[in-house]
Amino acid sequence: MTYCCGILVREGLVMIADTRTNAGLDNVSTFRKLHIYTQPGERIMALASSGNLSLSQTVRSMLTEGIENPETGELETLMNAPTMFQAAQRIGNAVRTIQEIEGKALEEADVDHAVAFLFGGQIKGGTLRLFMIYSAGNFIECTTDTPYLQIGEHKYGKPVLDRAIEFETDIYDALKIGLISMDSTMRSNLGVGLPIDLLVARRDACDAEVNYRIEPGEPYFQDLRARWSAALRAAHIAIPRPPYRSPG
Repeated sequence: MTYCCGILVREGLVMIADTRTNAGLDNVSTFRKLHIYTQPGERIMALASSGNLSLSQTVRSMLTEGIENPETGELETLMNAPTMFQAAQRIGNAVRTIQEIEGKALEEADVDHAVAFLFGGQIKGGTLRLFMIYSAGNFIECTTDTPYLQIGEHKYGKPVLDRAIEFETDIYDALKIGLISMDSTMRSNLGVGLPIDLLVARRDACDAEVNYRIEPGEPYFQDLRARWSAALRAAHIAIPRPPYRSPG
């Protein structure tokens, strides 16, 4: 399992992904799930994945090597996509292609072949955007009403984002809240774990301001986890106990 979230606020984009993969209790590994594609000053794109690891790796390879357009003969990659929307379409096309090739065989072998992606970034002259691509290759776009998207084991971290994230949230507050969301997920699901990869990209910079990996024992994340636990305990203690009693 995995957990990835993307947060799109007025100042820019935050993307966070864990690195744990789990193919059984005796087969737990670490794989990078957040991949950055950048040409500084021209484009910054981030692709996070969840689901079947072999399929997500194949999709990324197809997007790097290129998929030939039958009408133009052009090898279409993420790095030569003219817009973020067309780049998202290329991801969807790659997903559909690999599902057509591998999906039936995986189903017959009783192997889950679901896969999902978060795709965010900006191409110079365009708008900073964030998409979620589903296993069928279709996708939705993040909006200012709900300025975040999640894939993977998202239910434990969603309440934190629901309560705290708004489009006007400061970008580094968004990063902090995203890390709290990740911590909440890690607390409740052993299939999500360190290291954690993260990206911060400011609107119109077309480059990564932060591209960082949080390793086990990293001081800030340890402190954040301890402070959040203490704040939750203090909050519930400060709330009066329910006054409910049985009648009579």
